[in-house]
Parts: sequence; C-alpha cells; structure tokens
Amino acid sequence: MRHPNISMRAISILLLIGGATFAHAADTAAPDTGTPAPEAGTSTDLFVMIGSDFDRPGLVPKSNYNIGIGHTFGFLKKDPFGDELTFGYTYENSGTHGFLHTAFGEHTESAGVMKTFPLPATKRVTGYTWLQTGITTYTGNARLENRLNSSASLGAIIHFNDHNSIWIQESYSKVVTVPWYATTSIGYTWSR
Repeated sequence: MRHPNISMRAISILLLIGGATFAHAADTAAPDTGTPAPEAGTSTDLFVMIGSDFDRPGLVPKSNYNIGIGHTFGFLKKDPFGDELTFGYTYENSGTHGFLHTAFGEHTESAGVMKTFPLPATKRVTGYTWLQTGITTYTGNARLENRLNSSASLGAIIHFNDHNSIWIQESYSKVVTVPWYATTSIGYTWSR
C-alpha cells in the first residue's frame, strides 16, 4: 500500500519544477515594455544542489540531493535572519552500504530563511547563512518514521551573471532522535 507522504512529495517536486519552468518561460517570452525592473535585490531562485553527508561519528560519506525554490522579499531587507524565504525537498541516502542510493533514505520537506551578505573586495562572490526546518521521513523499514529536522548552513555564492550562480555550502543538521550530521554541497541556482 502506498503511503500518502510519497504522493505529497511527488506533488511538491512537480510544483517546484513547474513553477520554475513558468518563471523561466515568462522571463524569456515577455517583450521589453520599458517598464521598470523589479526592486534591486529581489529575485526568485530555483536551486539544485548535490553533495555528500559526512555522518558523525565516522565520517561516512553518503549522497545528498536538494531541489528548491526561494523568493527574496524587499520588506525583509533589514531582517537580521534573512530576506529570502525558501521551500525545498532533500533526499539523503541513510543506508549502511552504497553512496548514491539505498532502500533506506531520508526524504525532507523544509521551509527556511536565507540572508546573503557582501564579502570584502569582491562583487562576484557573496556569502550567505540559511536556517531551515521541516519534516524528515525515513524509508526502508516496515513503517515510515517522521521526525522534525533543523539545519543551519554557511556558504558562498559565485555569481556568473544576474541569472546564474554556483553555491558552495556546509550545513549542520539535527533530526530529533538521530545523531547530528554535516553536509558539504555544491549546487547551481537560476535566478529571475
């Protein structure tokens, strides 16, 4: 019997991909009408990150895949925690053997807030902090197990232009009833 959380995950992923496709189509198909651009610093971002968890203790490498969408809000510019609200889906391999995928997985839907900040002497690279919380579901056992998940990330964004960037981050995560772990990730972001 299929668990309802699985179908909700599929819907979440399809909504993220559909929203990003719609935003990209609107950006490339809209003619230039001479209207002013949105407020500087606001954007909608689609991010795709791959990485490796280094589970503690033991430094066991495990795959970590993340897709999500975020939007920067002008009224949050002075908020000390962040001005970009995010929603994402993450799959992490939590099996004892193999790197890419096993039957034992962690599926996480999370909401977060991100804050970018300039780095001295460069405009091509910026830093960021990212706080997230959500629900993690463990698969592969007789029953699915849902747990609260929280994470904090610190990273750098390498900007190629206004729409394309590479992100590098280190995250610390804690799932209730599970030891903490860290994740090193690199990803691509398309911004509109």
